[in-house]
Amino acid sequence: GSCRQRCCPGRNNACWAPGARRARCYCDSYCQRTGDCCRDYLATCRRAAVGCAVGPWGPWSGCSSPCGAGSRARSRQVTVPPRLGGEPCPDLKQRRGCLGQHPTCGTAQ
Repeated sequence: GSCRQRCCPGRNNACWAPGARRARCYCDSYCQRTGDCCRDYLATCRRAAVGCAVGPWGPWSGCSSPCGAGSRARSRQVTVPPRLGGEPCPDLKQRRGCLGQHPTCGTAQ
């Protein structure tokens, strides 16, 4: 089978071509993991592939709870989106636990 400029990012079961013995071969970037790429996948699709690029992490947010258990979050932006089967983007958001310790915590109201 041949990709003939039919290249798809990620895992896409609709991105295939007829292969030998009525089997399907794939032109999505996931085919490299599963080993079922069309014979011309690398030459046709990977040569023009652009992997995702992301910027630096932003600062952590404040704790969501002023007193007790809460969470903090941070994020980053995509600077170059993936194209033609390039590497997908990594996580853009992170979250972690925190313990709010505002000076008024524990005082009687």
